[in-house]
Amino acid sequence: MKHGANIYKYAKRLQCRADEIIDFSSNINSYHPNITIIPTNDMLVKYADTNYSELKNTISNKYEIKTSQITLYNGATSAIFELVKSLKEKTVYLYAPLYGEYEKACTESNKKIFKINRFDSLNTKPKKNSIVIFVNPSTPDGKYYDLEKLFGMWEKRNCTVILDESFLEFEDLKSFRDKINSYKKLYIIQSFSKFYSCAGVRIGAIFSNTKNIKKLKTPIWNLSSFDVEFLTERLNDKFFAKRSKNLHKMHKKELLEILQNSKLFDKIYESDSNFFLTKSTKAKEIFNYLLKEKILVRTCESFDFLDDAYLRFGVKDSYLHKKLMVIFTYLIDKKFKKFSFIKHPML
Repeated sequence: MKHGANIYKYAKRLQCRADEIIDFSSNINSYHPNITIIPTNDMLVKYADTNYSELKNTISNKYEIKTSQITLYNGATSAIFELVKSLKEKTVYLYAPLYGEYEKACTESNKKIFKINRFDSLNTKPKKNSIVIFVNPSTPDGKYYDLEKLFGMWEKRNCTVILDESFLEFEDLKSFRDKINSYKKLYIIQSFSKFYSCAGVRIGAIFSNTKNIKKLKTPIWNLSSFDVEFLTERLNDKFFAKRSKNLHKMHKKELLEILQNSKLFDKIYESDSNFFLTKSTKAKEIFNYLLKEKILVRTCESFDFLDDAYLRFGVKDSYLHKKLMVIFTYLIDKKFKKFSFIKHPML
């Protein structure tokens, strides 16, 4: 599996509708209140403000940076590709495992790629004047790293630093946004789809110092008026973040207990985000059985330094967690602790 959330592929395999699949492979916030935005003629007919001033002001206030330190793209993936392409350095170090599009972007831009295993070789020194890319909290394991020591090493080696903080907001974790003025070679990738539960709204950002932002090129009108209005409203929602974090804490605890109580997994990794990485000798059987029951989880063999023994489960709501728990009870023969594959009654 190259990406999570590919419900359409698996719906075709199962010969069912995509909305029949319960998607634990996705790491989108499970809290998504109804929106009140209705497309109007003005929104659809008129050209948008090419500077997206209102949205940038909202982001500026929310993230405590200047509007001149923000540039917007049609999704974080587009931001990644454009940023990597714009950088002149030819050598890049990927702290892996990480989001697979970073390697694709570097390959497309003809960069020489080296991979640093975060689990075993975190303190490996990259080459001077190279690019380093780090996702924090990481994926697919959700670990948050205190990067002060590493960042100091990158500075001394004059590295261009790309930090992806797309999963930062689920918990009260420290951002490196306050360093974009003091270190001129720092770029931060910010996806809005994860925490703000809007994968269908394609807006991603790069934060950096004003001089760097001016050098980056974006297509004119690269965001739709509807996407801009939605995200502006969601970011201005005073209750969304508080409600999300409270629910996240509760739902994360629920899912962890379900995974632990199932006794299916040899290891469940501690997570500082909204998903859990698991390891099991029975991972293939678990994946196939859950898929048969129209539950999709993320296989992790496409991640560097991992294999098909690893599965990732996204945090969902209590209703979906209960469905997962019920299916787990039928997956395990409690007496012999072996797979029984007993067909459970209709949920």
